Formats: sequence, C-alpha cells, structure tokens
Amino acid sequence: MLEQTLRKIEERLRGAGSIDSGQRSELLELVGALKEEISALEGSQPEHARSIAGFADLSTHEATRDAKRPELLSHALGGLTSSVQGFEQAHPRLTEVVNRLALLLSNMGV
Repeated sequence: MLEQTLRKIEERLRGAGSIDSGQRSELLELVGALKEEISALEGSQPEHARSIAGFADLSTHEATRDAKRPELLSHALGGLTSSVQGFEQAHPRLTEVVNRLALLLSNMGV
C-alpha cells in the first residue's frame, strides 16, 4: 500500500509539465529518500508511516495541479509537516526529508 502511494507520487512528479527538470530531479530524489525512511518506520509505526505517505501524496497533488489552489496546498503541507512532529529524535532523517519536500512543494505553489 505505501509503496503504491509513493510510486504514484513519483509518477505524478514525472508527468507534471509545470515542474522544471531541476525541481523534478530534486523532488524525485527526496521521494526516494522518503521511501527509505518510511520503510524503516512502517515496521514499528505503520499508522504514522501511512499518514506521512498520504500527506506527501496530497501535497504533491496540490503542488502539481494546473489550477493552483494555494489554500489547499497550504493545508496539505501543514498536514505533511505535522505528520512528522515528534519524530525529530527517533527519525531525524525522516523529519529532514519531509521538511525539505514540504519547502520545495510550497515554493512550487506560489
């Protein structure tokens, strides 16, 4: 299930015409890192892993829409950022990846 969600994010990013090649490469790299981090989390905290993947999916959807809806992107990114709160100590790399992903998606939605 999580693998399918993350694969869908990658497909969306590859197919989004509104993303320049540099952004696309960086986003795909971050999604690859997110896959690794979520896999590590999935065994011990599967609900949190699903939540993070779900908000990442929603955030990329909103950031890559042709008709931008800044308020929806803001809500999705807020959920994504909140989904890793409390993981800073146990999963610092996960927190870093999610924060970088949220920042990059936020900049795309402007």
